[in-house]
Amino acid sequence: MGKIAVAGGSGAVGQEIVKVLAASRRHEILILSRSDVSDKGESRPGVTWVKADYGDMASVLSAVDTVLSFIATHADPGSTVQKTLIDASIIAGVKRFAPSEWATSNFEELPWYAEKANIRAYLQEINKEKKPGAAIDQLAIENFEFVFDLKSRRAIVLDGYDSVITLTTYGDLANIVLRAVEYEGKWPVNGGVQGTTIATSKFLEIAARVRGKPFEIQALKEEDLRADIIKSSWIPRLEIPGLPDEQVDAFSKMVLKGWLLSGLHESWRVSDEWNRLLPDYKFTDAEEFLTKAWAGKP
Repeated sequence: MGKIAVAGGSGAVGQEIVKVLAASRRHEILILSRSDVSDKGESRPGVTWVKADYGDMASVLSAVDTVLSFIATHADPGSTVQKTLIDASIIAGVKRFAPSEWATSNFEELPWYAEKANIRAYLQEINKEKKPGAAIDQLAIENFEFVFDLKSRRAIVLDGYDSVITLTTYGDLANIVLRAVEYEGKWPVNGGVQGTTIATSKFLEIAARVRGKPFEIQALKEEDLRADIIKSSWIPRLEIPGLPDEQVDAFSKMVLKGWLLSGLHESWRVSDEWNRLLPDYKFTDAEEFLTKAWAGKP
């Protein structure tokens, strides 16, 4: 039985991972929260909420084996909080640290992920100095419904480029994290997880088959996007906790632009280190997932 600390785990990915870790009943889970613990209505056996003072974390992390970070990087300018967590993990003797990288393989064209790049560089420097507690565990989850609107059967793509993406379900990701924290070997520095890696065009073929008819596809030109011109009839709207409504539209446009342009760098294509380390695990296929989620729906 290990002791696992989870920082910033209130999002969809973090919650799913905590649920699976707790359900195993093999680990003690410590959830670090900057808000008042008394406000937390959730209670699970083996899960303890602690109000975290990131100015003094080493004592809180005493006897912790693994730290999983889900800190929202856009809310951590300068990566101050996550760097403090890393430093405290080293002081406390934490064996494994997974930074808040649960999406892409690189950050080209993704300015809202800039702090992730800073943390990656910070951990690389720590690893170079051979200090304990630093490993980049880079797992992938693709929220594909951002540019692929399954309900309305429409999609936005980059004109002239068939980008490749990796799609992994929350459930598969959580199950791999459970196996990773129990893995007796050394974690890979880059720990990619692949559910399905697929070309956008192929994904849309599957989606159309599952949804019963072709999608309306709007292709935006690279030169327009780089000039901040978005000529689509709709723009996916992102609801970000803590982001004022007046900023949501501008942020959604920035993410759409970055999402499409990042396809030029295959930022959403993730490596398969954990697949190879855990070859017996069967991942949910993209078509299997879409069929289960959408078959027969209007």
